[in-house]
Amino acid sequence: VQLLESGGGSVQAGGSLRLSCEASGFPFSSSCMAWFRQDPGNEREGVAAIDRDGSTIYVDSVKGRFTISKDNAANTLYLQMNSLKPEDSAMYYCAADLFPPTVPAGLLVSEYANWGQGTQVTVSS
Repeated sequence: VQLLESGGGSVQAGGSLRLSCEASGFPFSSSCMAWFRQDPGNEREGVAAIDRDGSTIYVDSVKGRFTISKDNAANTLYLQMNSLKPEDSAMYYCAADLFPPTVPAGLLVSEYANWGQGTQVTVSS
């Protein structure tokens, strides 16, 4: 399993970034995928997740600003981030796992066994 994030960078508050996660080595379309973030001194936090059928969930702090999506043909996960705030600054990680058919995608670190190396997002005020 390989997950490779890209698209991070430095932007001013109010700006936008689009993160990508190229996946390989596992059945992408049958897996649940998610974005997490972590800044120094804090625990890793689930940001958004997308289920096998394309349904999505978000942490409250990013609702209306972030959009998670995936392209099954390209084995790529995305996170469109708009109206960025300084508190969005963190290392962003892509995660993936096969969930039982009746279990929906979640935002808990413990639910995902496969992780990328992360891409840094820095938002300045």
